[in-house]
Amino acid sequence: MKFVENKKVIIFELDDVLIPQKDYDLQVYYLFAHFIEYLESFPPANDVIEFISKRYFSHANENMFEEVSKIFGIDKKYKENLELLFESAKLTLKLLLYKEVLSFLQELVLDRKQIIILTAGNPKQQLNKITQTEWNGLDQYLKVYFEDEFEDGKALETIIKEYKLQKNEILFIGKNEFHRVKAIENGIDYISLNQIIN
Repeated sequence: MKFVENKKVIIFELDDVLIPQKDYDLQVYYLFAHFIEYLESFPPANDVIEFISKRYFSHANENMFEEVSKIFGIDKKYKENLELLFESAKLTLKLLLYKEVLSFLQELVLDRKQIIILTAGNPKQQLNKITQTEWNGLDQYLKVYFEDEFEDGKALETIIKEYKLQKNEILFIGKNEFHRVKAIENGIDYISLNQIIN
């Protein structure tokens, strides 16, 4: 807890910081593959799932529908269905927090720190992830902000004003260079997820 001794608010990104993004994405693709098989009888859902699973680990979501459509002859009209699934899919399995992050969050609650999720991306999709995550009772201690609902760079400013904070009272925990730069630009201390879980 040395990172948070003098902090009042701890801010987390959602994807690949609290939960693995792939756990959501691959479940959505699973549902989509079965949806297509049900409507069209072809291609077999298992073939589509196998292709997506292999491609995902090198390209993530980049042009995924286009590649699947090309390989399996899926009509492009179904792209909208996939996009809607990403926003509102009812998952087969709950999303699970990283084990080490769960322990860290529990420590923060015991230490009476305010936990905030500041997540980028489609707000409907991000909310769908949050509502289908197993929080182990921690959800009552969370406050969520969707970055895309604010003008550029205004989300952090809003948090600072709402909680009447000094910038040195906040810690931002992220995963990548984008997160680090965003925190530094706003004068907020930053650590990577790896510093917590390693």
